[in-house]
Amino acid sequence: MREIVLDTETTGLSPAEGHRVVEIGCVELINHVPTGRHHHIYINPRRDMPEEAFRVHGLSEQFLSDKPLFADLADRFLDFIGDDTLVIHNAPFDMGFLNAELEWASRARLSNPVIDTVALARKVHPGARVSLDALCRHYGIDNSRRTLHGALLDSEILAEVYLELIGGRQVGLALADRSGRQGEGTQTPQGPARQRPAPLPARLDANQARQHAAFIAEMGEKALWSRYGQS
Repeated sequence: MREIVLDTETTGLSPAEGHRVVEIGCVELINHVPTGRHHHIYINPRRDMPEEAFRVHGLSEQFLSDKPLFADLADRFLDFIGDDTLVIHNAPFDMGFLNAELEWASRARLSNPVIDTVALARKVHPGARVSLDALCRHYGIDNSRRTLHGALLDSEILAEVYLELIGGRQVGLALADRSGRQGEGTQTPQGPARQRPAPLPARLDANQARQHAAFIAEMGEKALWSRYGQS
């Protein structure tokens, strides 16, 4: 299962007021595990940068003046996200801007499934603050690099928050075979899995077993391994 954690930075609060996207950051998850693949672009909005927006993300009109237009970057962006699920904090905001930019670039609106982590956080933590910073504090996620908003950095942080919201980072480590059955010795949602009725046969021959026992003896009586292999 492939998911794309996504964030944008903009010149303002609404595309209906002529505001534009200036940065997009995407992080790829496969089966809830970050793969290290990402997509990051700066965009020339062809307009001024309001002071309020600059204070949020620090992207100046001068810095963005030589960056490509969204229309020139749209295909690369669409190729990266494909038709996979998008994970976005306050999704209506980002989706509204992205769809506006796509329409201005004569592209179709996004039809990807979307997970809004604001809505998810409100369900998991009713009544609590659900800003990205607040969720980082709740889960003990280091966001000290986040002195300003940045689309790629915020996507990386959101990926960590999202994994906690859906049950913790161990969700990406759950093992199951292709038939969907839990492997022996794993923890199931219903409790501990049944143990084997009999131990597996030893894979060591007699000589290897003696060498192993001698090695453990050299480690002393308090060695952890001395607790195993005793009958």
